[in-house]
Amino acid sequence: MTDISSLTREEAAERAALISVQRYDVHVELRGLFEGEVWAATSTVAFTCHEPGGATFVDCVGDVSSVTLNDRALDPATAERGRIPLPDLEAENVLVVSHTQPDTHSGAAILKTVDPQDKLVYVWSTFEPDMARFAFACFDQPDLKAPHGFVVDAHETWTVTSNSAPDRVEDLADGGRRWTFGDTPPLSTYVTVVNGGPFHEIRSRRGGYDLGLYCRQSLRQFLERDAEELFDLTERGLAFFGNQFGQPFPQERYDQVFVPNMGGAMENWGSVTWTDSVLYRSTPTFAQRSVRAQILLHEMAHMWFGDLVTMRWWSDLWLNEAFASWASNWAGVNATHFTDEWATFLAAGKMQGYRQDMSPATHPIRGDVPDVAQAMANFDAITYTKGASVLKQLMAFVGEEAFVGGLRSYFRDHAWGNTVLDDLISAVGEAAGRDLSAWTVAWLDRAGTDTLRLSDGTISSAAPDDQPPRPHRLDVGSYAVTDDGLTLVGTTPVETEGTLTAVALPEADLHLLNAGDQTFAAVRPNPDSVRVLLERAPDLPTAVDRALAVVTGFQMLSDGELGAEDLFACVLDLLRREKSPAVVEPFLNTALEIAQRWSAPDRIALHLEELAAVSATLADDPDLVLPALRTLAAAASTDDHLTLLDQAATSDVDLAWRVATRRAALGRYDADTVDSLLERDPDPDAGVRALAVRTARPDAGAKDEAWVELFEKRNIPGGPMLGAMVRAFWQPQQDDVLLPYADRFLDEIPALAGGGMLAVFGLMFGMFPPVGDEAFVDRANAMASDPGCDPTVRAALLIGIDTLARMERARAA
Repeated sequence: MTDISSLTREEAAERAALISVQRYDVHVELRGLFEGEVWAATSTVAFTCHEPGGATFVDCVGDVSSVTLNDRALDPATAERGRIPLPDLEAENVLVVSHTQPDTHSGAAILKTVDPQDKLVYVWSTFEPDMARFAFACFDQPDLKAPHGFVVDAHETWTVTSNSAPDRVEDLADGGRRWTFGDTPPLSTYVTVVNGGPFHEIRSRRGGYDLGLYCRQSLRQFLERDAEELFDLTERGLAFFGNQFGQPFPQERYDQVFVPNMGGAMENWGSVTWTDSVLYRSTPTFAQRSVRAQILLHEMAHMWFGDLVTMRWWSDLWLNEAFASWASNWAGVNATHFTDEWATFLAAGKMQGYRQDMSPATHPIRGDVPDVAQAMANFDAITYTKGASVLKQLMAFVGEEAFVGGLRSYFRDHAWGNTVLDDLISAVGEAAGRDLSAWTVAWLDRAGTDTLRLSDGTISSAAPDDQPPRPHRLDVGSYAVTDDGLTLVGTTPVETEGTLTAVALPEADLHLLNAGDQTFAAVRPNPDSVRVLLERAPDLPTAVDRALAVVTGFQMLSDGELGAEDLFACVLDLLRREKSPAVVEPFLNTALEIAQRWSAPDRIALHLEELAAVSATLADDPDLVLPALRTLAAAASTDDHLTLLDQAATSDVDLAWRVATRRAALGRYDADTVDSLLERDPDPDAGVRALAVRTARPDAGAKDEAWVELFEKRNIPGGPMLGAMVRAFWQPQQDDVLLPYADRFLDEIPALAGGGMLAVFGLMFGMFPPVGDEAFVDRANAMASDPGCDPTVRAALLIGIDTLARMERARAA
């Protein structure tokens, strides 16, 4: 899509200064998608011009058939690069544009899918950051908010969902039904939505709200299994956020639509669209349910932060995503039974934030975003994870009461409007009685991770740039080693300032820097404490601090300060005693990654066997059996392991697929087993699981088959299915077979650049090779250095190259 213009910051500012949008009335024709491929829409836009006689453009990507401005026909042929010129504007204007969108297969804005099981057709849309222009003509920038009225014609068997409840549904004389939806409040175009298909629908009235859940018919049994938990979490979240933010969600209807082949979720006002991969096809683990709860709360938090109050331009993207990530964990701890959510966040998500922030792909949380293409690159771990961590640090810095008070003022003062970063920081600073300007620059306008080291009663702080280190509000937990394990001697609150901060600590064997994980930093306890931390991590009293031990060790491994053997032993010791399901699965995943990717080649097999043994023991615990068996399936090394798995898999088809994949990777592929599983599995996407089993074989033909499905046909659904394919493809101990595919990955990049956000992220970041020779690294670096490189592609390349270099250093140590 390199022939389509990307809106620049200057263009957006000029257009926002010239016009104001009164409303959109959008008539969408979906009936052509029942058997065909074309989405059609007529968009009527009422807007004012502050300088009559001026000119601007409207965004519209597709085949434009007619354009009328103030009853004056314009030539559709003037449309170029996704823009239609609008000359000679009046003070009051009405624009009518009809167009069709034939691209309903790539995942750019609109995706039509056909269920492989029952062949039913579903259509869903997602418009962030600037994809609404693919679906209807609009001024596609976040600060031109307006009410939207949608009218949708669809096949008579379809249910249509949009941002609000339908006012009426009528039969059409020429077949099908017309769905007329009530007006939305003033919204940015990117949070509007239209979905259609023969959905299974479940509704429930909870807490004064009309809640809806939708999925494709082939998944109805899984939605019905999980509906009560989803409704309960939704009710709890709406009540919690409404109370904490000082204003309830103002619309009675709140829908959540689970759709196929979506790689994530989207915070459309009142109608969140999700990947239906979270309707797990087998009993979900605690971690899977926790992830689903976090997604639910994350998208819900956007109703306030993003939809109600929206950033003026994408440079403040973090105002949306970081806030929603922070708020989802905060709500999870305080309003649901996932009370160890901050530990999960640290052990799983925050690790990814550190990886990117300490790589060449780092950027400030509030980065320079000259155009929307750059904004897409900033949908990353720095924006989401580091941003959420910095907000948690800000709350620790000013206190929870002042922080929440500032948020209430912010939402009250800016409802239905647009803001910049200073609006939020000023509200929090006023509530706290503190000047946060220096804090803002230090934390939000500078890239990279500070390193904090404790030695001889002094915390030394080092910034990754040439400027002074940031201020950090953190705790130091001091522990004595006793016969019973570790005994807390004292907790010392610290607010660092400058490069050296003296701290008065009690006598102790372990001083745990950043106890409770309040700040975002690479922490290095003194050498004696590091030894105690690695040996005594299971004795730490909270799940957060046990997760901190693993993350601290992983940072040291990544920086070449700790060997894979030492960290692997620490994580296995933790797993032998860990009881919190909030961190067991992240710890298992970390141990598996160390064994497969960070260990010396001659130690991989031994580490996998040791992890398999620990997993087999964990499987005796009813609360941990599911993640333990899944890790065992990934690491199984002996016939005894496989026998144990076969017995457990008789009633667990997901586990049976994992065992078949492991056998295939070990050179024991069994086609009859795959055929049997296809007959047994009710999942409509079971064919992808069969492909993953074939892909795991150490065979170039198997890898070629997978490559075609991934990159040429784009047939692999996003989310867990894509994850399963990635793991099956890049098997450890298959480097000789896999090395040629590193260059093939680089060959695919031009076709990925500029595509749909969720699809690009899944393939670019998921399929980056964990193997590569010097020529591959040189070529990848050259591509990343090209001034014309797509920003999202550049970020993926830089992170991948940096991670590969760190892994190779660890493997050689």
